[in-house]
Amino acid sequence: MGADFSQIKALAFDVFGTLVDYRTSIIREGQQLSLKKGLAVNWGQLADAWRGKYRPNMDRVMRGELPKMSLDALHRMALEEVLLENEIEGFTEEEKEHFNLVWHRLLPWGDSVPGLTRLKSKYILTTLSNGSTSLLVNLAKHAGLPWDLILSSDLGGAFKPDPKMYQLVLDSLNLKPEQVMMVAAHPYDLLAAKSIGFQAAFVMRPLEHGAHAVPDLTADPSFEIVANDVVDLARQLGV
Repeated sequence: MGADFSQIKALAFDVFGTLVDYRTSIIREGQQLSLKKGLAVNWGQLADAWRGKYRPNMDRVMRGELPKMSLDALHRMALEEVLLENEIEGFTEEEKEHFNLVWHRLLPWGDSVPGLTRLKSKYILTTLSNGSTSLLVNLAKHAGLPWDLILSSDLGGAFKPDPKMYQLVLDSLNLKPEQVMMVAAHPYDLLAAKSIGFQAAFVMRPLEHGAHAVPDLTADPSFEIVANDVVDLARQLGV
């Protein structure tokens, strides 16, 4: 028998990688910066290295090894590290600050807005992201993501997969765990949500790390939905 989705009232979405293509967006803006500065930079490698510091640095905050800081601050710290490691020089503070805010200007995957628009006709749509509120608001405006609610790490006072983040959805919407489905391209996020009673939809993003990467698209058997994209998710939910 298939899963019962009749109780679901809200869908909580991971954003980075799940709904927006950060790698292509970083490469595109980096190439524009290279033209301006006359620099030869492998922006694909830099994007991978920059994103690669995301989870380790966030874990350091969660362990208390770094002070609490926003995702913007973590991204800026990581950007300084990758520029130094790759011996890339010549950017002014203003240019580095603008480039760091590329995370506010990411491109959506082609299916994200159409899929969310369909889902919005039936469900409450909220972010559940490690980004700050300002980042997620700016990103929604830039990418056209049609949220009903934006829930962020600064509102939750934590980073996923801390249970406090998932509880934030329940407290904000006055819902029970079985009334929420977490949607993400990252199994750890879904497993954390399921641990407090959410249903889970795994959206596969084989190009998140670029065309030459070999992604792990293994879905845990406990996930109620495995979808090719957000439009497919809407179809499976009968929207």
